[in-house]
Amino acid sequence: MRVRILGIGMGPRQVTPEVAEALAGCDYVLAADHGADSGRLTLRRAVVDAYAPTVPIIAIPDPERDRSPGLTAAGYATAVADWHAERAARYAAVLRERGGTAAFLVWGDPALYDSTIRIVEQVKALGVHLDFDVLPGISAPQLLAARHRIVLHEVGAPVHITTGRRLAETVAAGQRNIVAMLNPAEVDLSGLDDWTIWWGANLGAAGERLVTGRVADVAGEIGAARAAARAEAGWVMDVFLVRRS
Repeated sequence: MRVRILGIGMGPRQVTPEVAEALAGCDYVLAADHGADSGRLTLRRAVVDAYAPTVPIIAIPDPERDRSPGLTAAGYATAVADWHAERAARYAAVLRERGGTAAFLVWGDPALYDSTIRIVEQVKALGVHLDFDVLPGISAPQLLAARHRIVLHEVGAPVHITTGRRLAETVAAGQRNIVAMLNPAEVDLSGLDDWTIWWGANLGAAGERLVTGRVADVAGEIGAARAAARAEAGWVMDVFLVRRS
């Protein structure tokens, strides 16, 4: 049994020839079904239709995850661990039944803020005998930089990548050039009024939105653009770079 973890960027136009060839050689694709939030599954179908139209997609209902806004860091870690464990159990059941070569289509790149690799390792730990490989995709920070025509870091300087939940502590730690991903509905930008932000939502997909400027000047515009992107697509994923001048 073989599993192929394939980075697909944000859809068919960003699939590399290497990933397209790998997908065409698979027996089926495993994909999480988020129910009413089906936009991500629809985009995965578009990738399969473009490069491997005869390969079926096995949609598996995604388990619920505790998304309470007041979760502590420990509570968040526990909620994610429980979610991953249940996902692994559901995927393991299908892999045991079907065998063959399965693919997971991963948004962006599998190495950056995605847990498919970890979940497949958990599937193996459940006793499913499989080999897996990983092919890279275009990541959200790459797309953000390209859309805004910027470099993510200043000359010879670092860029710090974190989640929106951890932005405040990252700023407090002294970082001054920060990419934030996996953002909650409202990211706290307090104290960053004079920083510059380069923000994007649903990059590479229909309804893409971009905003840049001084944080204090464009915070309201970002909120409105995020809401518009969700209303148009039925889902929203945003990423941004903030830099202290």
